[in-house]
Amino acid sequence: MPSPRRNTEGRPLGASASSSSSSPGSPAHGGSGAGRFEFQSLLSSRAPGGDPTCARLRASESPVHRRGSFPLAGTGPSQAPPPALPEDDRMDLNPSFLGIALRSLLAIDLWLSKKLGVCAGENSSWGSMRPLMKLLEISGHGIPWLLGTLYGLFRSDSWAGREVLMNLLFALLLDLLLVTVIKALVRRRRPAHNQMDMFVTLSVDKYSFPSGHASRAALMSRFILNHLVLAIPLRVLTVLWTFIVGLSRVMLGRHNVTDVAFGFFLGYMQYSIVDYCWLSPHNAPALFVLWNQQ
Repeated sequence: MPSPRRNTEGRPLGASASSSSSSPGSPAHGGSGAGRFEFQSLLSSRAPGGDPTCARLRASESPVHRRGSFPLAGTGPSQAPPPALPEDDRMDLNPSFLGIALRSLLAIDLWLSKKLGVCAGENSSWGSMRPLMKLLEISGHGIPWLLGTLYGLFRSDSWAGREVLMNLLFALLLDLLLVTVIKALVRRRRPAHNQMDMFVTLSVDKYSFPSGHASRAALMSRFILNHLVLAIPLRVLTVLWTFIVGLSRVMLGRHNVTDVAFGFFLGYMQYSIVDYCWLSPHNAPALFVLWNQQ
C-alpha cells in the first residue's frame, strides 16, 4: 500500500491542508484573522515599545524623508548648519535706495561727461577749440594766482591792500591744501578720454575729484566780488569766467561733471572760512611785521 505524500516538514499533505484550513487566521476563514494580525503588528510597530530599527527603515523609505523636508528625530547626531558666506561672496538681492541712486548718478555723470568732452583731443568734434580751452585752463591754474598775489604783496604800499592780498594768499593756500587732501583720499581717476598734457602738474593731479580749477574759480570770484569795487558788466564777466572755467574742464576731458560741481561748492565754502578767519594786523600781527619794518 503506497504511503501518503509528505510535505517538506514531514507531515502528510492532507494534514497540513486540513490544519491550515482550520486555523482561525487562515484565508479560508474569510481573512478576518489575517487582517486583525496585520493591524496589530502595525500598532505594535508604531507603539513606543516597538522595534526602532523597523521604524527607522520605514521612515528612511518614505519619499518625504528622501526629499529632506524635515529632520527625523533619533536618526543620528544632529548636523551643524553650513557656515554663512562672507559679505564679499554674497549677492545683494535687495540693495538700498541710496545705493541705487548713487549708482544711477554715477552712470549719468560718466555718460554726460563723455558727451561733453568735445575738446578732449585734436580729433574730437570741437578739437579746433582746444587751444582756447587750454588758455582758460591756465587762467584758473593755481601757480599764476599765487605768483601774482605774492608780487602784489611786495609791491603794495597801503595797509588795506596788504591786508586784502594777505587774505587772498591765505585763501589760495587753503584751497591748494584742501583739494590735495580730498584728491588723495578719494582717488577718483580722471576720465578715460583725457589727454594728460596739463600745465605744471603734480603727482596728485592724476586724480579727478574734485576739480581744483573749479574750486579756485569759485573762490576767486566770490573774493573779487566782495573786496573789489567793480561795475556791473565786470561783475557779470567775473561770474561768467567762473562757469566757463568749470565747463572747460569737462570739455577738455579733465574732469567729470560731478567733480566740477563739487569744486564750485568747495570754493564757495572756502571763502566763508577765509572770511570767518580774516587776517588783520590786530589778530595776526606777526604776518605784518615785514611791512612794519619798511
